[in-house]
Amino acid sequence: MMTHVIKKPDWIRIRPPSGKKFLGIKKIIEDLKLNTVCSDARCPNMGECWSNGNATFMILGSICTRNCGFCGVEKGTEGESLSALEPGRIARAVEKMGLKYVVLTSVDRDDLPDSGSEHFANCINSIKSMDKEIIVEALIPDFRGDELCIRKIIAAHPDVVGHNIETVKELQAHVRDERAGYDLSLEVLKKIRQMSSSIHAKSSLMLGFGETEGMILKTMDDLRSAGVSILTLGQYLRPSVIQLEVKEYISPEKFEYYKRIACEKGFISVMSGPLVRSSYMAEKSLFSKD
Repeated sequence: MMTHVIKKPDWIRIRPPSGKKFLGIKKIIEDLKLNTVCSDARCPNMGECWSNGNATFMILGSICTRNCGFCGVEKGTEGESLSALEPGRIARAVEKMGLKYVVLTSVDRDDLPDSGSEHFANCINSIKSMDKEIIVEALIPDFRGDELCIRKIIAAHPDVVGHNIETVKELQAHVRDERAGYDLSLEVLKKIRQMSSSIHAKSSLMLGFGETEGMILKTMDDLRSAGVSILTLGQYLRPSVIQLEVKEYISPEKFEYYKRIACEKGFISVMSGPLVRSSYMAEKSLFSKD
């Protein structure tokens, strides 16, 4: 059956990676055998972020045990063996890159008894042990809602803990793996705030799956009720023909509108735009509402 592919509008312009700083970051990551969500998830901002000396490290391997319809990361029923050296390599990369704000994220590891939470915490601890002044943002999977797994992350004292709800409630089954879910994600975010009042809770929404404005605003309300204070909104871009089609391209003006609404609803920081991703300019999102 023929499908209609919507043409990308002019405001979706992705600059190709280039520059000395970009190449330097690329070499550090390759030399230390690390994964980044920038390249594995085919992020459109990789050139900009790496050229500015920013990168989001993806830990727990490069194979995800979930099969979300939007994601371009490699899938499998089992991930790679965890390397005890990874936390130290992450810390060395942070030092070499001179980072003061670090984002750690991971694939889902449903094949591991603790979903990889202890390893995730070890990576946070490795950075904090090197320099406790470095701000660490942990963008975590749902850990199947396991409170002990979430508590391990909180005990490592990251400054921000993010968990992405990804889309509105009505489209969860269409967009995300069946093991994920809207209510599960809200519970994870609530637990983050219940376990620590000093940690900022963060979440992200992709737009363009066919959601309505009313659905988006309701999701904002639900996230605020769960204790989320930092929100990012971005356009869903199809990584390849295997993933879900884009139903709509949201204009920059509409993203600005949603940002104003989100700020009015009480989020302390909102990043909203066609090319915004959950860790895009993360260091700025923590300190600025404008």
